[in-house]
Amino acid sequence: MKKVIYILSAVGLLTLGACNDQLETNPTDKVSGTIIFSDANGAETAMNGIYRATYVAGWGTGWADENPGFVGVYLAGDLMGEDHLMLGQGQGWFYEDYRFNVRQDYTHKQGRPYQFWNLHYTLISNANYIIAQAPDAGGDQNLLNSVVGQAYAMRALSYFQLIQLYQQTYKGNESAPGVPLYTEPTTSSSEGKPRGTVEDVYKQINSDLETAISLLKDCGVEQKHPSHIDYYAANGIKARVCLVQQNYEGALAAAKEALKKPGLQAVLPVSSLTGFNSVKNADVLWGVEVIADQSQHFASLFSHMDADAEGMYASGAEKCVSSWLYNNMPETDERKSWWRGDLSEDEIVSGTSMLPYCQVKFKFANVTSRTGDYIYMRGEEMVLIAAEAECHLGHYAEARKLISQLGSVRDSNYAVRLAKFSDSNSYNQNTVAPLQTLMDEILFQRRVELWGEVGRIFDLQRLKLGFDRDYSGSNHTELVKNVDTNAGSNAFIMTLPQSEIDGNANISASDQNPF
Repeated sequence: MKKVIYILSAVGLLTLGACNDQLETNPTDKVSGTIIFSDANGAETAMNGIYRATYVAGWGTGWADENPGFVGVYLAGDLMGEDHLMLGQGQGWFYEDYRFNVRQDYTHKQGRPYQFWNLHYTLISNANYIIAQAPDAGGDQNLLNSVVGQAYAMRALSYFQLIQLYQQTYKGNESAPGVPLYTEPTTSSSEGKPRGTVEDVYKQINSDLETAISLLKDCGVEQKHPSHIDYYAANGIKARVCLVQQNYEGALAAAKEALKKPGLQAVLPVSSLTGFNSVKNADVLWGVEVIADQSQHFASLFSHMDADAEGMYASGAEKCVSSWLYNNMPETDERKSWWRGDLSEDEIVSGTSMLPYCQVKFKFANVTSRTGDYIYMRGEEMVLIAAEAECHLGHYAEARKLISQLGSVRDSNYAVRLAKFSDSNSYNQNTVAPLQTLMDEILFQRRVELWGEVGRIFDLQRLKLGFDRDYSGSNHTELVKNVDTNAGSNAFIMTLPQSEIDGNANISASDQNPF
């Protein structure tokens, strides 16, 4: 893979130019590194460009409308599981993820393998430039330390998402091939790195997070905007990483630290979460504000989700919840309002959300301007991580208190519901089996609460679970009976893009993920 990255400090944007297939992550010759930023304010502008890159489309040479940055990763990952489905296939955007038909697209630069690879390595490359140039920058050193801390956190998150996309989960696969690690600025003449191991990647992730958390804690700079990763959001990222590594003490501590953010409301009532489209919500730890002139229109998350937005993609490719997940929610759970349920023939209206089990959780904030913010991290996720970690550790009383913190706000009868589950950290291997244990319930609450937000496939990987969409009463339109959906399936991870194999002297065809 070769990609040229243009960092324009004047507007804080990243744009990409496609060239030949060898890794190149140097800024354009027209904008030298010293011009990109010479002081803390310039560094902050460059970092803002990285944040914007997380929600723009165009990470391949085509099919731009199906790859809107981070939310594209999370939506694709969600559709690869058993809780999320598409009623109509539209033009195939995200439907091919849903039916596991994207791995073969590694041969070109339009499909998922290249899109996701290009997105994350672009973010990493730009973070590396900020980290490398910071020692020579002037201005407010506290602000500079804040920006550098943000760059380390972004690099950690990018590697974390890459390793989950391109390899099986950490535990039991520590020696498996990882992804190439770059921690310094690269140029067109830089030699590509080998895959290394999963352990190598997680060591780098954890090192970056420790540096980020230290810098963000000590700099004394408060979060200027919800799009900025601050000390608390960095701890949220750490909590996610620790959960995957089965470092439950670390996950618990980091999640609790994230929840200490001043002014944060850990759990908002459902009535305050309408549309999931505002970073101003009191439960938001991190998210990006999307203004009208930065809307991605058809590539927007809400274009893909809001079936009531006339002319947008979802009106012909509706996203729906699985009947099993919906029907296992009690009637007293207010989150049932996030989906339509099983409608009668008289209630159905084509081209709208009035279809069986169609989602209304995600809606445009303003349909006319095609705007809506992207929420990357909520307090509710941290509560769920803390509850799961306590349960894994056998601290059942503490786990019950934490899951009640969420459940009691969602369900008026939650205390009665919770009392039915036995104290145990074991969980069903069949993901549509009746819930029996406390861990079953915590994982169920996670599936409901974070539906469409974090990518179900990543939870299936870390929990070493498979799934079967062909159950009694299933409403899935693609049962994928020809796909191996058992735990640890090769189908759960991406193939490496052919451009990386062709352009990196240290990666060959033998390094490709198994088909």
